[in-house]
Amino acid sequence: MDPARTLALLWRTRDTDPTPPARPARGPRQGLTVDRVVRAAIDLADAEGLAALSMRRVAEPLGVSTMSIYTYVPGRAELVNCMLDEVLGESPSLAGAAHWREALEIYARGSRDIARRHPWAAPLFSSRMLMGPHETAVWDAVLGAVATTGLSERDTLTVVHLVNGYVRGAAQQSADAEGDERRSGLSYQEWYEQSGPLLERLIPFSRYPSLTRVWLSGVFEEPGAGLGADGGFEFGLQRVLDGIEQYVDQRVPPRTPDRKDTLSAG
Repeated sequence: MDPARTLALLWRTRDTDPTPPARPARGPRQGLTVDRVVRAAIDLADAEGLAALSMRRVAEPLGVSTMSIYTYVPGRAELVNCMLDEVLGESPSLAGAAHWREALEIYARGSRDIARRHPWAAPLFSSRMLMGPHETAVWDAVLGAVATTGLSERDTLTVVHLVNGYVRGAAQQSADAEGDERRSGLSYQEWYEQSGPLLERLIPFSRYPSLTRVWLSGVFEEPGAGLGADGGFEFGLQRVLDGIEQYVDQRVPPRTPDRKDTLSAG
C-alpha cells in the first residue's frame, strides 16, 4: 500500500499523489465515484466478510468492469483502508458528554456497535491503517475527552489504547459468536441445549469443583453472562473504567481552590 496514494484517496485529494491513475478516455462511467466504490465494498463485506472482497466482486453491483474500479481505487489494500475510515464515520458524537467517563462509555459502545454492523472491521481497529478524516475526528474527540482528567499526554493515549483493546476483544468475541450461529444455524441457547447434557455425562465434576459450582449455578445458560454474543460487554467496560478512574485519582491531585476561589466562597 502506497502511503501517499492511500492518504490522497482517504482525504479525497490528488495533491499528495505524485502519480494519480490515468482515467480511460472511453468506457462506462455511470456517475462512478470513490464514495460509491467504497460503499459497494462495505455492502459486500457486511454480507459475505472481508475474504469475499475483490475488485471484481465490487464492480458487479455497480455495473462496471473491474478495470473501471481501478480508475478510482488503486488496489484492494487502499480500498479496505477507505472502508474502515468510512464506517468509523458512524461513531457517535462525544460533544454532549458531561464527564470523561461518560465520553468513554459513549465511545466504547459506539465502537462496539460499529463492529456489530460491520463484523469485518473489528480486527482492523488496531491494525496499521492510515488515518482518514473520520478516524482523525474520532481520535481528536476521545483524546480531548480523556485529556480533561489532567493525565499526561502519554497516559491519555494509553488510556484510549486500553479502551480500544477491550472493545476490540469484546467485538471479536461477539463477531465469532454470531459467525458460529450463522454457520451452524443454531443459536447459542440451542447449541447449549444440545451440547450441555453430553458434557455433563462426560466431565467428572468431582475433579473440577470450581467449574462444577459455576456450571450448576446456570450462568452458562445465559448468553449475555459469558459465552454468548454480548460476552458481558457492559460488565467488562465498567470494570475497565473503574480501573482508569482509580488511576486518575492516584495520578492527578485534586484541585485546591486558589485565593480568588476562597474569597468568592466567603
